Amino acid sequence: MPETVIEQIREDLFRAEIPLPRNPLKATNAYIIKNGKRNLVIDTGMNRDECKAALSDAFRQLDIDLEHTDYFVTHLHADHVGLVAEFSAPGAIIYFNEPDAEILQRTDLWHLVSSLAGKHGFPEELVSAAIDLHPGQRYSPQGPVNFTMVEDGDLLTYGNYELHCITTPGHTSGHTCLLEPHHKLFFSGDHILGDITPNISTWLETGNPLAEYFSSLDRVHELDVNLVLPGHRSLIKNCRQRIDQLKDHHRRRLNEVLHIVGEIGQGSAFEIAAGMTWDLVADSWDDFPLMQKWFATGEALAHVQYLEHEGKLQRSSREKTLVFSVG
Repeated sequence: MPETVIEQIREDLFRAEIPLPRNPLKATNAYIIKNGKRNLVIDTGMNRDECKAALSDAFRQLDIDLEHTDYFVTHLHADHVGLVAEFSAPGAIIYFNEPDAEILQRTDLWHLVSSLAGKHGFPEELVSAAIDLHPGQRYSPQGPVNFTMVEDGDLLTYGNYELHCITTPGHTSGHTCLLEPHHKLFFSGDHILGDITPNISTWLETGNPLAEYFSSLDRVHELDVNLVLPGHRSLIKNCRQRIDQLKDHHRRRLNEVLHIVGEIGQGSAFEIAAGMTWDLVADSWDDFPLMQKWFATGEALAHVQYLEHEGKLQRSSREKTLVFSVG
């Protein structure tokens, strides 16, 4: 296995690219603050052998003493939280947010998701296969993790870095970023990405994650940031410009959903997703890989719910399936 790619960003601050094999995200950015007293690792990669080997190699290259290392996890997805239990030594602090921890620790989570997926039109014969393949099912931490909960405004100090917790719900219900105001750095997790668009999705029948995401983007837009350190791909130098682009992207998606529903009359989230435009090379929706259909349907539902809250779509039932039509 080749050496893990490591980039020094600032004094005592490094980015390690943790590869995600056969995953369109390609890699997770793990950020490491190396300090003589306590180190801090921000996000880790999935709980799979390839990620574990890459993160271990990064620690070797940087001469990180795991006995003096803490962890901060931006959100519950396996490519960010997966390895914290594997590497944390006794006494290590693992900072996390309570809303995501509650979801991660639910014993009935996948049963609940399975039942809701069917209600939103995902073919019943495919639901079990999708859940079996889901990264959250396969590559999350095994067993309970002793998290230390953080809230909005909490301050973490490691070396010369003062990290302020900024709650940014949307991508997940408890997604939390870190702002370093003196260096004007923003560790964005999956809240802001540069080369790709964060997936805003849900399988729940209630809620409004896209509205939360818009509000979180507006909040970060007001911060004084020179460099965004995202969970995937390239660093971002113009935070506000990227936020404007992300908001515009989702506005266009909302208009697309309205157009599709207007054309078909009524449809489930799965049927609406089938008509949307996706950045994926495939001849048709039928040719989409199973997991891409899964994530696309969850994203379609988040946009549908936003339009429902705006009064532009309304829900009804068609046999056992929830469907939406223009309000």
